[in-house]
Amino acid sequence: MTDGAAIRIDDDAVLWSASGEERAGRPVLVLLHGYNSNEGDLFGLAPYLPLQPVIASLRAPLDAGYGYAWFEVFDANGRLDDASPEKLTAAARATSAVLEWLDRAVPEGTPVGLVGFSQGGAMSLELLRSAPERFDFAAILAGFAMPGERDADARLAEVSPPVFWGRGTADEVIPGAAVLRTQEWLPGHSSLDARIYEGLGHSVSERELGDLVAFLGARYATPVAE
Repeated sequence: MTDGAAIRIDDDAVLWSASGEERAGRPVLVLLHGYNSNEGDLFGLAPYLPLQPVIASLRAPLDAGYGYAWFEVFDANGRLDDASPEKLTAAARATSAVLEWLDRAVPEGTPVGLVGFSQGGAMSLELLRSAPERFDFAAILAGFAMPGERDADARLAEVSPPVFWGRGTADEVIPGAAVLRTQEWLPGHSSLDARIYEGLGHSVSERELGDLVAFLGARYATPVAE
């Protein structure tokens, strides 16, 4: 899917909930879709999400066949493989591409939040681990933390941003080892709001959507003046 060369987010493929002048002075909520999907997937949640932020749904930079991917995560037998050095290097390239897009598209100092599903959830955590001070929070839906350490992990632990992590007990896509790794890693690097949904597969339920909306609403709540 890639030869190791630098990759780039397609500016023309980004779906925005507001255009031009309507974005000025507003926070930005970045949506990162899952493997073999596209920018229209999570953008379908936009009508349910808070109105304060401008929503930007990105298309992953790699062609995955039916859709797009942030990096290849499957081995030759079709099993999830997120632990090899090649996968971590590919994820780092995708992370750099998103950060470069932010430099182009979002004014410096703008509050930025992240919502990612599956591989997009893994990407959201990689972004937090690369630039802890740049993001206000992340919501991880059926996602996971990738293995290893990052140079900014200690800073992330100090910042401890709010992170929502929702997963279903019937999710057969994300391996148990990745779930366990995420359970062990997230509490020490975030202010974690973890939710488990009985019987939910690799998807987002109505109940989880409600919890996500509540989490985001708390992030955008206007402080009461004393």
